[in-house]
Amino acid sequence: MRWPRATAPAWPVHVLCLAVSVVAMVAYHLAGHAGRPFVQTVVAAIPAAAFALALATGHLAHRRPWLAAVGGLVLLLVAQALWPAWIRDGHLGRGAGGITDLTLSAAHGLFLVGTAMALRRRLAQDIAGIVDAALLGLCAGGPVWVWLIQPHLAADVSAFGEIMLLIDVLTLSGVIGCFLRMATAGGPGRGPILYLALTAILTLAAISSSTQGRDATAYLWLLAFLFLATAPLHPGAFAVTEPHGAAGSGRDRAHLGWLAAALSANPLLAAVQTLRGSESANLLLPIGTLLVIPLVVVRIRRLTTQRERAEQTLAYQASHDELTGLHNRRHALAEIDHALDRLAGGDLTGLSVLLCDLDGFKPINDRFGHLVGDEALQVVAQRLTAVTSPDDLVARLGGDEFLVVRRNASAGDLVGRIHDALHEPMILSAGPVSVGVTVGTAHARPGDAADRATLIARADTAMYAGKSARAA
Repeated sequence: MRWPRATAPAWPVHVLCLAVSVVAMVAYHLAGHAGRPFVQTVVAAIPAAAFALALATGHLAHRRPWLAAVGGLVLLLVAQALWPAWIRDGHLGRGAGGITDLTLSAAHGLFLVGTAMALRRRLAQDIAGIVDAALLGLCAGGPVWVWLIQPHLAADVSAFGEIMLLIDVLTLSGVIGCFLRMATAGGPGRGPILYLALTAILTLAAISSSTQGRDATAYLWLLAFLFLATAPLHPGAFAVTEPHGAAGSGRDRAHLGWLAAALSANPLLAAVQTLRGSESANLLLPIGTLLVIPLVVVRIRRLTTQRERAEQTLAYQASHDELTGLHNRRHALAEIDHALDRLAGGDLTGLSVLLCDLDGFKPINDRFGHLVGDEALQVVAQRLTAVTSPDDLVARLGGDEFLVVRRNASAGDLVGRIHDALHEPMILSAGPVSVGVTVGTAHARPGDAADRATLIARADTAMYAGKSARAA
């Protein structure tokens, strides 16, 4: 039995999150300057314990995304243990470029990996939507950086630390966009997804507030830990990585306009800041562009793949019969023309056309209905394909008429195999039925003046002669 149960109500989890958050905030406030690092360490350990419990009880399916998140939590817990006062003393978001910042960035990187794994499973049919959401989130991080973070950095901030902080901010923004996409796509698991999105939003808010020296930084950071701990305890957490359907194409088209606006945001910000003589966007344009390029490439590749698939589908539909999957009349006639050209050029030694008309098919339709008749046609198509060679072309001309085009081989032996195959009873949904077949053949050799119409007319004449002989 899994814990918590997937069918359990979610309100106890919400109440627990609220209660623990209030207790943690009060404890942090009352702990004083010396005791606050201890409160932070305890709170940082809660998400790791929650994930470990949910994984151990089997509540979280598809463990890899969650294990990546646990890896990030372990890094944060190690950082909190090694540098317990780094949040209290205002090191978060300062862009110092030290080992503490590297640890934080690595942890957020693992969260990004886990998010990507979860997205790949949940929205595998909506890659375009995922990329759009990541791009929108990443581009939304530009104004956050230009207006809220970079202007408040210390004058002696290192270039490496500033770059690392910018990448961290943009990465968090992209993760927020992805989580919001997962939540708005619907389906089960929206509760824990919203908790994960709030975790990323609170983390970004904590980084932003820390650069401005606000006391709220530690409280935002603690809330982020507690919201993250709530996600795996939510009854719907098991469904976060369950596959969910894609949005419609019309919605994707609407997203393209927003996507264009988002991609224009960072260059416009950089241009405005440059005109104002500000250096706050100097890093945003190159680094933001470097992060956007891979996502744009993925988006373009996705569009290209969709177009290629659509072209392949249209090409298949243009040359195949929808009911039987055989080639259709148009393709068969074109192949006969092509084969006659090859015959005239000496590439073929002969060409045979076999026109097959089913006997006794109409009574099946009249007695059992068209659905059973369609089943019979599908069985006939399968049997014709089975008795012909891979070099032969089998097509359905329409109704109960089929055509076989045979190159460089006699039609005599094939006619017998077709008769034997189609005279076997067919087991359909309405029961066993039987049909017969009349085959008319026509053959062309090098030097013959026959065209496609003449060849088919000969086969048609031979077929009706066979029907007349049988009726007599």
